[in-house]
Parts: sequence; structure tokens; C-alpha cells
Amino acid sequence: MTSSTDSRPLVVALIQLDAGEDVIANVALAERLAREAARAGARFIALPEMYHFRSTGKPSTLPGESIPGPSTRGLQAIAAEFNAAILAGSICEAIAGSFKVHNTSVLIGPDGGINATYRKIHLFDVEVDGVAIRESDWYVPGDTPTCATVLGHTVGLSICYDLRFPELYRRYADGRAELLTVPASFTATSGAAHWESLLRARAIENQAFVLAPGQTGPGSGGVMTHGNSLVVDPWGVVLARGSDRGTEIVTATLDFARQAEVRRRLPALGHRRLA
Repeated sequence: MTSSTDSRPLVVALIQLDAGEDVIANVALAERLAREAARAGARFIALPEMYHFRSTGKPSTLPGESIPGPSTRGLQAIAAEFNAAILAGSICEAIAGSFKVHNTSVLIGPDGGINATYRKIHLFDVEVDGVAIRESDWYVPGDTPTCATVLGHTVGLSICYDLRFPELYRRYADGRAELLTVPASFTATSGAAHWESLLRARAIENQAFVLAPGQTGPGSGGVMTHGNSLVVDPWGVVLARGSDRGTEIVTATLDFARQAEVRRRLPALGHRRLA
């Protein structure tokens, strides 16, 4: 593995939210907090999964939109104003002729343009705390892993339940990803048991920084979500952590010289014997 193309430290900010059903209010709050983080010096700002809309019930429709669209344009303007990259965690991307949508993460570059999009591949069809959650009733899965370069660094995109499938992240390691993004609305029950362990594992396995902004409060079916937004370094060290409830900005500084040193001293990615 090669070292980063830009070894300068990078200030990142995770926006932890408790989004509800009011898209306009959710997006306004996301934009306000993203602007606040940018003003404080963050160059890479990440929002959680479904930052624009969450329902505790079963809505008749989901607020699908095009990309770019109303949930991303304000963030694009902020990115351009502050020369920062913004990960619009995920939104409902409309599918022509269907009531279903894609769960799509949008990476916005520092020029305000759409750098990349990623459609969630692994859908959450499970039973949690006695409540059946079937994302496949509402969402169409994507089928394409997505790496993109922004601010001189390669980023591998994923969403929430993808975290349990390490083969996706190994694909990103093969693409020389230095950062892995995991915007989420992780359930409190599984989060307490697995969230940090899985994030640290993905960081260690792939010798990458992991940025995981989360939702708090009630999510699908009224099931509580975990919060605990995390930034993890390539050695598996937690650099910053959010609380288990409430809206907040979680910041950390990524040291890419440290990442290069980890990869040089322990070149495990180059020692693989199995494809």
C-alpha cells in the first residue's frame, strides 16, 4: 500500500442528529451544524444516514428526490463557501416509476460539486427488540462499491448495515482507501454490543481511518438508535466519540503520517495470500 498523497493533518467533524419526519427542519439543522463545523475549521464534515428524514411508523411514501436536490444543494453551497468536503450521510434517492427509493450517500467536494454517490448495498431486514424492520419493503439495494478521491485522499463509502460485511471494505482497501465512511442509524441494542467493535475491526483490518456519524433517538418502528458517533484511527484507537443521545458535533484530527507509519511497520495488506 502506498502512503497518502497528502500527509497534512485533516480536521474532520461528525454531525450527530436525532432526525424526524420534517424534511425541511431536518435539512435546516444539518446545514446549520455543517456550517458551524466548517467555521470551526473542519475540512471534512460527515452527516449520518437519513439525516433528512426518519419515521418511527410506516409512512405511505418516502421523500425521494433527485441528486442534486433540495437536501443536498444547501450543503453544496456550504462546501464551496468553506472549501470543505461534506458527506451527505444518506438520503432517499428517487427511482422513476417506483414507490421505492435508494438509500444513497452523497460525497460533496470542496468546489460544491457532487464528487460521488453510493447506494446502500446491504439492506437491514431483521427483527430488533420484537419489532420487524424490513428495509427491502421501501428500498432498492445498490450493487456498486464506490471509492472516490477528495481533498487528496481516497474515501470508501458505505452505510450502516454495510458495516457487518467486511468484504466491502476489503474492496476499498484494494482501491487504496485511506478513509472509510459509515453514516448510520444503528439500533441501540445491536449498537451497544457491536458498533464500536465492528468499526474498530474495519479500521484495523484495512489500516484506514473510519468516520461513523450516527443518529440518536427513535428510528424505524420506534426502535431506539445508538448515537455514539466515532472516529477511529488505523491502529483501532478511538479518536473521538459522541454521546448516546442528542445532537452534537464530534471533531478529530486525522494524522496521515501516522497512517503511513502504521502501514509501513505492519504491511499486512501486502501480505494477503487469499483473494
